[in-house]
Amino acid sequence: MGAPGWLGRTGVVVLGLGVLATAVGCASGPATLVPDDRALTAERVVQLTSVREETGMTLLEGPTFGEDGRLYVVDVTAPAGEPKVMAVDLDTREVEEVFTDGTGAYTSAQFGPVDGRIYLTDYAGGRIVSITPDGDDPRTVAEGRVRGRAMHPDDLTFDEAGNMFVTDSAYTPYPNAEPAGRVLRVDGATGRVTVLADDQPNPNGISFDVGGDALWVSHLDANRIDRLVLDRDGTAIVSGHAAIHVDGGVAQTDSNAVDAAGNIYQGMHGRPEVRVYGPDGTHLTTVSVPAGDDGLQSATNIAIRPGATDAYVTVSGAAGGFVYRFDALAEGIRQSNGG
Repeated sequence: MGAPGWLGRTGVVVLGLGVLATAVGCASGPATLVPDDRALTAERVVQLTSVREETGMTLLEGPTFGEDGRLYVVDVTAPAGEPKVMAVDLDTREVEEVFTDGTGAYTSAQFGPVDGRIYLTDYAGGRIVSITPDGDDPRTVAEGRVRGRAMHPDDLTFDEAGNMFVTDSAYTPYPNAEPAGRVLRVDGATGRVTVLADDQPNPNGISFDVGGDALWVSHLDANRIDRLVLDRDGTAIVSGHAAIHVDGGVAQTDSNAVDAAGNIYQGMHGRPEVRVYGPDGTHLTTVSVPAGDDGLQSATNIAIRPGATDAYVTVSGAAGGFVYRFDALAEGIRQSNGG
């Protein structure tokens, strides 16, 4: 996001490694949901956070299932010493603090396919960190300047070999509106960071398609989802196009996930809903919260339990940070599980 983009999305200004909260949620207010015979309604599972006095807001992200069956979630705006990664037992509703530190603002989480560690994007610190499932042994995987510019890693996904593909957020400044976001690749063996795509309109969500040879990348400042086709070894983009245009109105396209049928679940910031599209671009359904659940401004990230259709979405706003559940259209796979 970059500092102006971060302010536009969450009401938080990033200053160095610190986070200063200035507002709660988004100016759009409660969503007006239009009845639709294709629509699904999610049910509230558990509240994890309230608006924090230190930051003036709360924002949950990065839901991902661990091998223990628990759902791991990050609180982007948690202040130093408060839980930044939490694990939720969805049967008992018990919540355990997994990890915290003094500086990070973590915007996504995903388990690595090779080592089983949790990988976290630290937007504030411009780095990617990994921890054990118990929250121990924090390691910096990637940080520093890439092609002369600091990273602002937002979301990430893995290929089966353990290479990371990361959206490097950058706010699109108006009135000139010159996109400056990037899509990065972090080599799983060497940690080397390379730029796959430049001059992007604030890329946010990123998932592989079911074939594993292309990426679905959603752009916060363009309300669209691009399909980027990779070369055979996954080190370069050979073609790409704007695949799906999302009519968001005051809302913006946030994180995404892909199920076993190739459907794309697109989270929204500015409205508590998830848009679901087929790989051919067809709008299949919209997942919304119940009409009476007020004080919610975003449904930013989705996880579908691998091998099942139990889907969970992080929902946040002035009312707090929550996990909601709905039935996915197909079973979950690795690309449904966080990031």
